[in-house]
Amino acid sequence: MATVSPSWNYTLHLPRDPRAPGIARGTLRLILAAHDLGELTPTAELVAGELLANSHCHTKGPYSLRVLSPHPGRLRVAVWDTDPRVPPAFSADVDKDAVPPPDTEGGRGLHLVRACADEVGVSVLRELGASKGGKLLWADCGGGVAW
Repeated sequence: MATVSPSWNYTLHLPRDPRAPGIARGTLRLILAAHDLGELTPTAELVAGELLANSHCHTKGPYSLRVLSPHPGRLRVAVWDTDPRVPPAFSADVDKDAVPPPDTEGGRGLHLVRACADEVGVSVLRELGASKGGKLLWADCGGGVAW
């Protein structure tokens, strides 16, 4: 008899601390191991690490890691932060295949995310009521069922 895995999600709220991205990557590894998704760990960890580093380096407020799997074998890694500005690598009009020039100091991390993920996106969140606004950068990994 076949069983269906229910969807799941985790959110880790991170303090403004240089150790936070490493703690988040360790938590991600534990989550994936617990859900028998170890084969997605290298890609998910790279994606999470780059998104977390981007939030830590380029924003001033708190940030969060969100990991969800609405379908078996699929994973969405997302990072929320309080800054609503969308990084150039995630803007709608960016050439997905463009490689950052070799003499630039930045821009490679999010290019790596685009290259490793099946799909990427951004949601800009308006500040309403208790919401802190900001943005949510996300990347899908795992192939299989489309969102």
